[in-house]
Amino acid sequence: MAKTPSGKNTSGRGQRELKVKVKSARGRKLSSTRWLQRQLNDPYVKRARAEGYRGRAAYKILELDEKYRFLVPGARVVDLGCAPGGWCQVAVKRVNALGERQGKAVGTVLGIDLQEMEPIAGSTLYQLDFMADDADAQVREWLGGKADVVMSDMAASSSGHKQTDHLRIIALCEAAAYFAFDVLEEGGTFVAKVLAGGAEGELQKLLKQRFSKVANIKPPASRQDSSEKFVVATGFRAEN
Repeated sequence: MAKTPSGKNTSGRGQRELKVKVKSARGRKLSSTRWLQRQLNDPYVKRARAEGYRGRAAYKILELDEKYRFLVPGARVVDLGCAPGGWCQVAVKRVNALGERQGKAVGTVLGIDLQEMEPIAGSTLYQLDFMADDADAQVREWLGGKADVVMSDMAASSSGHKQTDHLRIIALCEAAAYFAFDVLEEGGTFVAKVLAGGAEGELQKLLKQRFSKVANIKPPASRQDSSEKFVVATGFRAEN
């Protein structure tokens, strides 16, 4: 039987949750009303609030990690474009950054974003442009070595033109991949959001040259009407 993110059974009479309807207000665009209504009825949004995550995106990385198991105790993780912080929150728990799981190695979570963020217990957050010339060296210095995981949920600002937005996010993902090449430990993992749209070929080719396995997946938490998907590249091969 199907279950919602809250674990409730969705089959059978009397099981259906009541949906919240939002009336259009004067001065509010129809698209904004639709977005608000979707947010109010989204089970992942409700679950994030109940479980203390900063956004529904936390469940995307949770679901990816459930499948590929890259956020292990003791791992050193770099989260690019980490705001608002949901992915960092998940990583802190999974890599045991707070040392709460006795007998398990203690990991490190380092978040990077262009904007200043509210602190997240167990992680260290820096305001930095990861595309700056010395960003990779700075991150290795902060980590005290190389990373086991580089992950990115970044998306370029929307232009309203689908193909342009696709090209922008692919370019951003490629930049994140090159950053990962500079900071990843041998055997490390790279996880990033992309948008389907036909320009992913070069990115896939690039990743397959440097990783033993490259997978593309749309986790359940990713909205079905969204063109986003995620690339998970494992087994990094460092160049000699």
